[in-house]
Amino acid sequence: MGTKETFSLSIKKALVTGGGGFVGTAIVKRLLALGIETDVLGRHQYPAVEALGGRCIVGDVSDGAVMDRAAAGVDIVFHVAALAGIWGSWKEYYTTNVLGTETVVDSCRRNGVSMLVYTSTPSVVFNRTDISGGDESLAYAALYLCHYAKSKVIAEQNVLAANCPELLTCAIRPHLIWGPGDPHLLPRLLASGRKKLLKRVGDGSNLVDISYIDNVAHAHLLAAKNLSEGGTAAGKAYFISQGEPVNLWDWINDLFTAMDIDRVQASISFPVAYHLGGLLETWYKITGAAKEPRMTRFLAEQLAKSHYFSIENARNDLGYAPIISTSEGLRRTVSWLKAQ
Repeated sequence: MGTKETFSLSIKKALVTGGGGFVGTAIVKRLLALGIETDVLGRHQYPAVEALGGRCIVGDVSDGAVMDRAAAGVDIVFHVAALAGIWGSWKEYYTTNVLGTETVVDSCRRNGVSMLVYTSTPSVVFNRTDISGGDESLAYAALYLCHYAKSKVIAEQNVLAANCPELLTCAIRPHLIWGPGDPHLLPRLLASGRKKLLKRVGDGSNLVDISYIDNVAHAHLLAAKNLSEGGTAAGKAYFISQGEPVNLWDWINDLFTAMDIDRVQASISFPVAYHLGGLLETWYKITGAAKEPRMTRFLAEQLAKSHYFSIENARNDLGYAPIISTSEGLRRTVSWLKAQ
């Protein structure tokens, strides 16, 4: 269902951390299709990856010995592994996203890996206000409503600061990744829609970036190509998306309509959702609940405010342009969802 690359990479061997996940697997598929020997480091064996021809190494990215074993003889590391989500302890996010990334960088240095492409997120610049067409000159966020965003800021800064002639580094910031095989965003949306639990937050006019999975994987390989052919992207971060924002609630409703789910009709104002999120966060912390609250302050901000970004720097430096349109992506995704 994917789209093959139209270029070659002068890379013999690659390592993808988190290569058994949604984004990682998409990158692995493209690397193997180019004839590049590819290993995957993850917490489990991944039969689907092995069936493609990849080799699985079981372990944790924060374990230096495991990482050294995985990085030996590798030309490039795609560091995709991360603890995502918006709920959990700081210790968990710090260990996986911060210490794990530090371990990856240190292991690359020790093992002579010459290139590192890091999977980041636009959340690193989300400053709790609308962002309309912002570019990479936006400052990192100073206040955080979730540990995920804070941990990714620290990790991205570490990766980019590590850039040097011996280790060229680059960060890719895809926004709202979706498509066939998505185990996170779409299943949660559809489950909420079927149970009629989803309410529009705010006035429904907010525009957001979305990123189809094939485009995200494509961007990672373009970054690798750039680093291997001169490195003009070295030390930089790049926003990645479909190239034009969508109205969040129209996009959700179009998906629901295609899946024979009632469109979202109920709504809640942003101030009420934000206040409710704060109350739920406090209650869940007091009670020690592990389950994520249905509403948090971060989620209220994300659902009500515009956040879309310019991809001009990715176009100019990486030659990035979406290879799958939003409409085609929706067609492929709905076809996949209905086949499940």
